[in-house]
Formats: sequence, C-alpha cells, structure tokens
Amino acid sequence: MKNLNYGIIGNCKSAALVSETGSIDWLCLPKFDSSSVFASLMDEEKGGSFKIIPKRLKKITQSYIPRTNILKTHFQCEDGAFEVQDFMPRYLNPDNGGYYIPPDVIRYFKWIDGQPELTISYNPKLEYAKHDTRSFLEQGCYTQNEQGCYLKSNTRNGAYDSLYLYSSFDYQDILESSPIILTKDEFCLLSYNQKLLPQDTRRAKLKLERTKVYWLNWAERTTSYKFYNEEIVRSALTLKMLSYDKSGAILAAVTTSLPETIGEERNWDYRFCWIRDASMVVKIMTSLGHYKLAKRYLSFIIDILPDKDEKMQIMYGINGEKKLSEMELSHLSGYEGSVPVRVGNAAYKQKQNDIYGILLDVIYQQLEIYDISLEYSEELWTIVRNIIKVVGNNWKKPDRGIWEIRSENKHFTFSKVLCWTAVDRAVKIATLLQRSMYVDKWAKLRDKIHTDIHKHAWSEKRQAFTQAYGSEDLDASVLLMESYGFIHATDHKYVSTVLAIQEDLEQDGLMFRYRNQDDFGKPKSAFTICSFWLTNALFKIGRKEEALRKFHMLLSYSNHLGLFSEDLDFETKRMLGNFPQAYSHLALIETAINVSESQLSEEGVLIDIIHEKKGLH
Repeated sequence: MKNLNYGIIGNCKSAALVSETGSIDWLCLPKFDSSSVFASLMDEEKGGSFKIIPKRLKKITQSYIPRTNILKTHFQCEDGAFEVQDFMPRYLNPDNGGYYIPPDVIRYFKWIDGQPELTISYNPKLEYAKHDTRSFLEQGCYTQNEQGCYLKSNTRNGAYDSLYLYSSFDYQDILESSPIILTKDEFCLLSYNQKLLPQDTRRAKLKLERTKVYWLNWAERTTSYKFYNEEIVRSALTLKMLSYDKSGAILAAVTTSLPETIGEERNWDYRFCWIRDASMVVKIMTSLGHYKLAKRYLSFIIDILPDKDEKMQIMYGINGEKKLSEMELSHLSGYEGSVPVRVGNAAYKQKQNDIYGILLDVIYQQLEIYDISLEYSEELWTIVRNIIKVVGNNWKKPDRGIWEIRSENKHFTFSKVLCWTAVDRAVKIATLLQRSMYVDKWAKLRDKIHTDIHKHAWSEKRQAFTQAYGSEDLDASVLLMESYGFIHATDHKYVSTVLAIQEDLEQDGLMFRYRNQDDFGKPKSAFTICSFWLTNALFKIGRKEEALRKFHMLLSYSNHLGLFSEDLDFETKRMLGNFPQAYSHLALIETAINVSESQLSEEGVLIDIIHEKKGLH
C-alpha cells in the first residue's frame, strides 16, 4: 500500500507531482489539461517518469523551501550528499511588467559534499503514453554539451507532440542512464518549447532565485493569524498553484482518475474549473488578502457569460471551454489497478442549483470590498440579475446536487439553501448598489425559499435537516447551512442537525459525504472536506475542545509536506482521490481561521491543545 506522498510544483500554467524519492510521476504540458508527459502515477510501467537514482543512498528527506513552492529533495549518500530543487519558473518579467511562466520544469542539482554517484532515468511518454516516444540527441549536436544542444523527445505515431531537455550533464549519460559523479551544481531543464537562448547552470540558478523571490513576496502578502500560520500559508500556496494565470480559472485538482476507493471506478478528471469549488477558493483567498486572484476569477466568469441569456454550466475548461467530453484511456492500468482512467468529465452537462448561491456569495464579497469602484461592477450587476431570474425559475425543481449524483434528480437540501443564499446575496448587493426597486421583490423570494426549506427539509424523526426533501438520509453538505447565514449556530435545529450528522456519518473520526446508495453503490471512503466541515460546525455550536482535537487529528493525516487529496481511507487513513484537492485545502484554511479568530481560543484548555499540537509543551 502506498500513500500519495507527493509534492506539487507549479507556476499557474501547469504543475508536476514529485514523489518523496524525487521522481516526477505526473506532468502535463504545456498546460494543466494537456496530455501527459509523465504519467507513471497512472501506470508505473507505461506512463513514463523522470527519476534520480543515487547508487549508495542512505536517506532521503523532502521539504519545501519555507513559504515557497520550490521543492527540495535531499539525498544523503555514503559517498556524499546533494539536493534537487524542483520548480516551475514564475517571476516578474522586467521587460513587459507581466509574469514569466513558461511550460518548463527545472531540476537544480545542488552539490553539498563528497562525490555522490547517481543515474538519471529520463523516460517521457507523450500523449498519455498512447504510442511510443523516442528520445534522442538532436541531429547536429555532439555527445558533449555545446551551446544549443538538447535532447528531443517526440511521438512516432498518433498525434504529434514533442519535448526538449536541456542539461549541464552529458546527454549520452542521461539517454543511457549511465553513472554520473556529482562534483558541482548542475541542472536539467525540461521544456515544451525549444529554447532560443543558451541554457546553463548559471541561468538555471538565476531562474531559481527569481522564482523564490516571487513566492516569498506572495506568501508575505498572506494575512497572518495567531495560530496555524504555517498550515494556512502552505494551503494558500497550493491553492495559488491551482489557479490558471491565462484565464483566471481555478482547478479542482491537477490530476485525473486517482480513485476514491482502490480498485473501484469512482475515478474522475478534476483538471477543470467547477464554479462551486473555484468560488469557494476565491472567497477564502480574498479573506487572506489575495484580491488579484479574485478579480481575475470574476473576469473569467464575465468572459464565460457574455450574453444575458447564457446558461451557466456547473463547470468549464480552464480556458472557458463548454464541452468537456469524457473518454477512457483503456491502455493505462490505473493507479494501483483502479480503472478506468478518464479524461474529460461528463458532469458538465448536469444541473446543480447550488452554484448560483456560491457564486453570488463571492460577487457580494468583492462588491462589498470595492463598492462600485470594481472595474467590471456593471457586468457583475448584470450577472446578478440574470442569476436571480434563473433561480426564480428553477429553485423549485430537483437537480443532481453538490455530489453530482449521475442517476437521478432530487430536491437536495443543500441546493435549496444555496438558492436562498443566491437571493439573499442579491438583496444585499442591490442594497449596496442602491437599487431599491429590486430589494423588496427579491426579499419576498428569499423568505419564500427559507420557509419552504424549513417546511420540507426538516425531519421530526431524525431531528435534523436531511439530504433531500422527503428523505430520512443525512448529508454532510447540510452542515454548511450556518456558514452561508441560513441559520444561526445557536438555533436548536442546527445544533441538533450537527449532532445527528456526526452520529450518522462519522466513522473512525472521519466523515462520509452520505451513506445512502448512489450510482456506484455505497461510498467507502471519507471525503476530507466533510471532516473539516464537521470540525467547523462543532466549533461553532460550542463544542470547541472536541473540535480542536479533531482538527489536529485531521492535520496529522496530511502527507509529509502538509498536502491533502480528496479522500481518506477510514481504516488506514491513507489519502485517496485527486490531488492536491482545492476543496480540502480551502476547508483547512477556513477551519484554522475560525479557531485562530475565536475569542475563546484564549481559554486555557484550548491554548493547551494548540500548544500540545505545536510541540510547545
């Protein structure tokens, strides 16, 4: 059994996963949703990877350079020591004021001591490894490195694709995986594009330092809190890497088909922008002071909804693509044999009424910050009015819900609550913009939805708001009723709902999304964000000590770098599902902020628990 012990490096154009042993096992170029260059994550034999193999290894340790997205893998060997610093370049371009974000990965080999011997296993497999990829020293280059030399890799059949590797190592040694003695700093630069300028170790080091400065400056702009700053910053840095610079879209994760349960078929492509997930990320990142990310996301929303009658989808491609056809890569064996491996996502066709409330919640947050000085406030106001028309016409109708049930529509409680949220935020926006003619009309609709939910979603038998109207099943998403202001944390109905959901859905300290049967049977893994939701809910209803201990327990289930995937196995606590997961990290940040901002965090017992976790006792 293996865990997702990977680090992520990225530059808001694409991202790579680097294993705890320093192997790049997942990379898509030139952008997040392109076909893979390395995909041994999906098939160890066929997928391709970029490994570093010391001959006399004693110990490997891995960490990020603090407050950056530069990943260090330290190799302690019997014959010496060295470090590989992996990153994708991102820094301010002084010539044009924009950012330099090439589709490149740089592996900087920092010599520390001795003469460590290693081999490099460079095995790209382009186009999801559908056909053979050949790698060769480009014709005209000699064995020894000269200016302009490189290794080229390209497909021989099927769709044409190519890749370039520049290095200070001897290219023949890389091609043949021959022994290399490290005696000084060296580099490898992997690029989707052929380079026009000579590449050398000095230039690679310069890109490393510039990228380090960029991330340090970005992290410094992140709001500080009394507790959990390290966890908040790491999660924020991870969420930033899930944003796509070109369009403003935000991805749910950088992987496809990592299974929710090993050996089963709940395997989905998450390299897209879900309106729900992205809006939640934007709200939490704004609270951390990262306003530019929010502005660019709202610009993305405006771009995908150009016309007043444009129907909003639940998700889009990272460049605003509306059709995300789903297909299976049957030639790949899947993560630990979990098939199918899917690209594309048919869920884009689904109807989910909760997306409107989550988006309007973010629009209200931004307009509240900027008032009408926001450069596209008029476009946003048009979107607000159009969304309320849609909500008014659809809130009574069933949908597929937050969990994207593929087989049937239901009157999901969470969807209804978020329809209420949409209208509530619209009322607030209209008030903010002094558009009183809309306030009374929308307030009546808001109250009507509120009454309907209390009437049809509450179960006297369960003493809880249930998953859907007329159902006795419970659902973790209902815990968010309080977060969106639908109900107060002290309301006996909410308190009772939280405790009923905990009793019904919690197992071994982790949470099911729901327990009832769906398209693929009963869920078998814990959904990480739901465990954070429960922690938050317990904290808000006054069970602070229990919530805090639960929070620390959850933090201990991250991988060695503090990263989370989508799911956790109840028994083993191994991470499952796509990785790293935006949902999980935004929920971690929200919980950390709630705990840190609580006036009651000064209570002795809570301080003791926090210090105990931090190792201060």
